[in-house]
Amino acid sequence: MDRMVGTVSRGVRAPIIREGDDLAAIVVDSVLAAAESEHFDIRDRDVLAVTEAVVARAQGNYASVEAIAKDVREKFGDSTVGVIFPILSRNRFAICLKGIAMGCRKIVLMLSYPSDEVGNHLVDMDLMDEKHVNPWSDVLTEERYRELFGYRKHYFTGVDYVEYYKELIQNAGAEVEIIFANNPKAILSYTDMVLNCDIHTRKRTKRILLENGAKKVCSLDDIMTASIDGSGYNDRYGLLGSNKATEDTVKLFPIHCQEIVDKIHSMMEERTGKNVEVMIYGDGAFKDPVGKIWELADPVVSPAYTKGLEGTPNEVKLKYLADNDFADLSGEELREAIKNYIHEKDEKAASLVGTMVTQGTTPRRLTDLIGSLADLTSGSGDKGTPIIYIQGYFDNYTK
Repeated sequence: MDRMVGTVSRGVRAPIIREGDDLAAIVVDSVLAAAESEHFDIRDRDVLAVTEAVVARAQGNYASVEAIAKDVREKFGDSTVGVIFPILSRNRFAICLKGIAMGCRKIVLMLSYPSDEVGNHLVDMDLMDEKHVNPWSDVLTEERYRELFGYRKHYFTGVDYVEYYKELIQNAGAEVEIIFANNPKAILSYTDMVLNCDIHTRKRTKRILLENGAKKVCSLDDIMTASIDGSGYNDRYGLLGSNKATEDTVKLFPIHCQEIVDKIHSMMEERTGKNVEVMIYGDGAFKDPVGKIWELADPVVSPAYTKGLEGTPNEVKLKYLADNDFADLSGEELREAIKNYIHEKDEKAASLVGTMVTQGTTPRRLTDLIGSLADLTSGSGDKGTPIIYIQGYFDNYTK
């Protein structure tokens, strides 16, 4: 009988990971125990994905707000610092902001509007239109913002982030002034010392500021790139990808990720004889249709992966073939024609980019697609499955 199941994504439970644990051994043991319990075989080209959170936890890659403050102080001194384009998040940014504020005398906080970079809205777009506000040119003071839009709470969290961030900065001991703008150059009317906190547009923002007279510009990936008094660090991403750990510490994005991936891959091969692809994943790259939030608050979906996960899918659209090339066929004849087409495509191994038969397929990197599947499978709550085991992802209609 033909196989009737394609891709399967399983959440694998594991012990609570603590600092210093042998993560690779725990991951491999957990997957093999799950395979025995659930009666599935380990196959070549299965994908084993591990969430970045447990990698960083096993590494003990944490930093205190005091360490963040010291690094910010060393970089900016006693200057007024423009903190621009932060995302609106108690988990992702609030603790970072607390440390930043502790290292500054005064902050000019510049918020993008109507939403932040990942889609968290400060104000409804229709209301903004109603008030005849142009977000691309209008720079609003806090007073003007309140006159126009009042006190508005976030759709999901119920938090007024303007008030929340303002009080957080003040409680950390810094003066604060808040403005709203989307052109990074707007901050230069207030200070020439800038910490830009955007994630995926950070390089462009930094370039624009430096080209237009900023004296010093750092991004979040310039903060905590080295250990401060024994703290954790991330030499590549700094504070990007960090999460709240406690009221006074953040868990940084993990470091040395490729070493972990390669170790897990080798251990799986030793234990099973199979070539299992391995990746570490963070936020998936997808957008919520109700809250309009783009999930990807990490700098990348996957900071490390085995070579077999490089590249993009090279797939054809079955319904296109059925409706066009083989529109005169049906039943078993149609099935065999499509199978032969796919076989020929795979044997030629040529890129199908730009051909009509690929229209409607997803031209994204494999690591972004699989990492998003893993993130959706594991969730962000109490499922207790920091390991995702995916089978059949590289199968197609012929397998």
